[in-house]
Amino acid sequence: MPLHHEARTLLDMMEAIGAPPLDSQPPAEARATRKALAADPTEQCHEIVEIDAGGVPARLYRAAPTGTTPGLLVYIHGGGWVIGDLDSHDNVCRSLTNRSGSTVLSVDYRLAPEHPFPAGLDDCRAATQWAYKHADELGIDPTRIAIGGDSAGANIAAVVCHETTVPLRFQLLVYPVVDVRMNTESYDENGEGYFLTKSSMQWFTEHYLSGGEGTPDDPRVSPLLASDEVLAAGPPALVITAGFDPLRDEGIAYADRLSSLGVVVSHVHFSGQIHAFYSLPDQLGDARLAHALSAQALIAALGS
Repeated sequence: MPLHHEARTLLDMMEAIGAPPLDSQPPAEARATRKALAADPTEQCHEIVEIDAGGVPARLYRAAPTGTTPGLLVYIHGGGWVIGDLDSHDNVCRSLTNRSGSTVLSVDYRLAPEHPFPAGLDDCRAATQWAYKHADELGIDPTRIAIGGDSAGANIAAVVCHETTVPLRFQLLVYPVVDVRMNTESYDENGEGYFLTKSSMQWFTEHYLSGGEGTPDDPRVSPLLASDEVLAAGPPALVITAGFDPLRDEGIAYADRLSSLGVVVSHVHFSGQIHAFYSLPDQLGDARLAHALSAQALIAALGS
């Protein structure tokens, strides 16, 4: 399938803006570049509250009250472990809570290179455990907790599934980074010209691993390399991939491996889309569809 015309238009607009490549900038400048391109949210939620999730900053999104105790999605934003924050994925969290009825906890984990691996992972694991232990305070059902994220956030979400003692019911993995060895065909096919580049992924990974505590072969960095036993113990999953994404093949491989080990997996492939499309529901019809699919999967896993 060719590149979707909406994605082509978006790429042309980005080229016209002329923002420098992320990997040509120091991390602080790259974060500022990303912030400057962010659009204001277009949806309202019943309630949005800044909270301290056991020492980790976070933002809680509540859907309109229904008279029942909702489930919780712990959401971990993407950005290559280097950029992104609560605001960069505010529109995604608003959309998911409104469409699923679940409460969403967005985690403001520490970023590399100032805080390299495993700092961000530690924060997200701690926030998830805190939410489980403080379910009454949050007004959520501790037996109905899911975790999810996009890109590097999905990487962390997958690893938390492997390591946490929280009884997670579901994992939402949107074009996940699961193998940072970067040796797939989709890196060769899509490594230039489709927003996320191979050189940017190398830049992200180098910053993330700059503390010397992890390697590309570490399953905590590349969760596709986890053992069969670890992967088989994970919760049901929805894996979303994009055809013009360097991460396409590893996401497909992760979904296939989970399925082969008996994990209940739905894999939805947007063959005409680029990396980061999920974050752009106001611009891309496929993003709105992906949000609707995500919400329905959360309803099925957690209840509305």
